[in-house]
Amino acid sequence: MPKPEHPHDADVQISASVTARELRFRERPEVTVHAEAEPGGECVSGSARTNLPDQVVAGVTYRDIRIDFRVAAKLADPTQPKEPADSAGPDEPLP
Repeated sequence: MPKPEHPHDADVQISASVTARELRFRERPEVTVHAEAEPGGECVSGSARTNLPDQVVAGVTYRDIRIDFRVAAKLADPTQPKEPADSAGPDEPLP
């Protein structure tokens, strides 16, 4: 699946695919995705679509569609101490 590409070495990954011969929306859907890897992890999500634009149009019939969706997370190592917040300026060395 082409996106998302990071993290490459995910600890957790969920993928789903859906296909349809025809798909029509009565109204444009509002879709949100929220994924987190806390504390200090990295999390990404995204989809790859075939024959379906990112912004669908109400009343249009889309044919032979496919959606591949992926959520991936790299978890932080709980045995590693957290780094202190960077209080130095951009050109100042850290204490």
